[in-house]
Formats: sequence, structure tokens, C-alpha cells
Amino acid sequence: MPIALFVLGLTVFSLGTTEFMIAGLLPELSGAFGVSLPQAGLLISLFAVGVVLGAPLITAATTKVPRKTALVALLVVFVAGEVLAAAAPSFGVLMAARVVTAVAHGSFFGIGAVVAANLVEPGKRARAIAIMFGGLTIATIAGVPLGTFVGQHFGWRATFLAVAILGVIDLAGVVALVPHQPRAGHLGVRHELAAFRNPKVWLALSTTMLSQAALYTAYTYIAPLLTDVTGFSAGLVPPLLALFGVGTFLGSVLGGRLADRSLMGTLCAGLLLLAVMLGAFSLAAHSKPAMVATLFLFGIGSFLINPALQTRVMNETEGAPTLASTSNISAFNVGNALGPWLGGLGISAGAGLLSPSWIGAGLAVTSLLVALAAAGLDSRTGKEVDSDAGRARELVEGGR
Repeated sequence: MPIALFVLGLTVFSLGTTEFMIAGLLPELSGAFGVSLPQAGLLISLFAVGVVLGAPLITAATTKVPRKTALVALLVVFVAGEVLAAAAPSFGVLMAARVVTAVAHGSFFGIGAVVAANLVEPGKRARAIAIMFGGLTIATIAGVPLGTFVGQHFGWRATFLAVAILGVIDLAGVVALVPHQPRAGHLGVRHELAAFRNPKVWLALSTTMLSQAALYTAYTYIAPLLTDVTGFSAGLVPPLLALFGVGTFLGSVLGGRLADRSLMGTLCAGLLLLAVMLGAFSLAAHSKPAMVATLFLFGIGSFLINPALQTRVMNETEGAPTLASTSNISAFNVGNALGPWLGGLGISAGAGLLSPSWIGAGLAVTSLLVALAAAGLDSRTGKEVDSDAGRARELVEGGR
């Protein structure tokens, strides 16, 4: 695999670290600015809003810019946002810095996925995307805990500064090692927008949103489930979450390899595994060994689908994939925001800490049904997405 893929993966590690590290720094930020924990939590919500709304707009505005140039510009904005956050004199400035960083974050993911896919031959596109997105899973395993550690021992500003330094290293790597590619959309934004006329693009985006909502409905409340229901001590929660992170890494790697062989097969199998594991929480919740195994498999299923989700959208928008790719990142974040809200509704209604898992299982099944509907649409049109070639090809019905 080209070294440029690993440069993109390192950059995604930095982006993922800054996205998720806020959760571990909320007490420090709350105390530093004299705001409540829920107010400090707006730093997470606004980040998601920045990705969902800002990233597609920035991507649309750069459709005629060479992809490498766009990536370099986005990293400059990212570093500037981290430096601004580190020096923020007020909570309002910190929130503004988070929004700026989020816009760069989402756009980089979308454009970077297209760049990663074009660095390899068609039959390895999903694996290339898995390597890039692997940086996100490593961020959950190592980057976020390290960011929390730095913030607790050296101050929260040091955490943002450390990520800014990583961003400078990423910027140097992209400039030196990522090759130039053709302009992201030589026909402009109208050509990119025309891709959304394809109903299968909307089915793919819906699959992404629902699957991520399923994941975060349960994962958001996994810590109290582990302590209050299963009976683990609070000190064991971090290593258990690290085990989940190892599962996500393995799932991402495995998903990339399998999706290059059968994209829709991998997607449907992964969604089924995700639904089964979410349902299994109810059976495993009162057994510590069973909960450990379920949590690990939950991590695998959660990220097994990611390379297929991103590749599916890009395959359906061949010739104009950049805006759709970024929109899929927005769909990820819509699901990330929707899931905790739905899980919270279950708990608030008195259904208990296991209710988010059941709600998540229902969302995963719904996502699977949407994916099957897309596969059925492929079948009715006499076409199937060929992940090896990255395009649709005609199939003989009797030869399947």
C-alpha cells in the first residue's frame, strides 16, 4: 500500500483525537470557564453541527480545486482552529474554534476518502479507505486517553496545543508524500449535486445514518451499563472501552478486505452482527465474561461496516464522488447525534439502562433493511455494485 495512505491515516488519528477528547476534558473545561457540564457539552454538539452543515458547503465550494490543494488548505485551517482553542480567552471563543475545526475535519474526511481510493487499483479501494479510517479507531484506543491524560496533568490548553503540533506534522506529510490528483470536480458543483438524483445514494446515506445511530445509542451509555448492571468497578471501565477500541480496529481492517470482495455482502453481514450484539447486551449484561466477549464483538461489528459504507457512496457517484463522500461523513455525524438522544429517551422513560441497547438493535435492523432495499434495487435494474472495479456492471440474472 502507498505510504500516502498511512499519512492520511495519521492525519485522521489527529482529527479523531480532537473530535472525541472533549468528553474526557469536560470537568477541566467546566471549571476553567465557570460553566456547567451541560454547557461544556455544547462543545461536542457544536462540533457535530459544524461537520454536518459546514463540511458539505466547504466541499462544494472547492469542487474545482485540486484535491491535494484542498487537503493542505483544510489542514492549515485545522491547525489554526486548534491553536485558537489552546489560546481561547473565553468559552465563546473556544466554541468558535471548535466549529472551525469541525468544518475542516468533516471536509478532510470526505475529500481524503476519495484521494485514498484513487491511490490504489480499483480492487483495493475499500482496503485503502479502511487504512485511512483506521486512524480513527486508533484515536479511540490511544489518542483520546492520551489527550485526557495530558489535559489532566498539564492543563486542557496543552491538549489542544499537542494536537496542533500533530496537525503540523500531518500537514508536512501531506505536502511531501500525498501525490497530486486531478481536480476534485472539473464540471463544478452542479455536476457533483447531480449525483444526488440517484436514489441509491440516498439509501446509502440513510444506511450510514441509521447504523451510526444504532452504535451511539448504546455506546453513549455503556459505562453506566458496565458498572450499574454488570457490576464492574469504575476503574475497569477504561480498559473495557479500550477492548472495544481494539474490536473497532480489527473490524475496520477486516471490513476493508471483505468489502473489496463483496461490498453489499460485507455491509449486510456487518449490520446483522451489529444488531445481534446490541440485542445480546440484554443476555450478557449480568455476566462479566459474557459482557467482555459481547463488548469486543460489538466493536468489530460497529466498524466492520465503515469501509463498505464509504465505498458504497463513492461507487454510486462515480465521476462526482467528492461531495457525496463528504455528505456521508455528515450522515455519520447525524447518527452520532441522534443515537444518544434516542437512548436518553429510553432511560428517561424508565425503561432502564438496557433500553438503549434494544433501541440500537432496532435501528441496526432498520439500517439492514435499507441496505437490503438498495441491494434489491440493484437486482431489479440488472446491476450490482462491483467493488472490485468501483462501478456498476451488467449481470446475467441466471448466472448469479
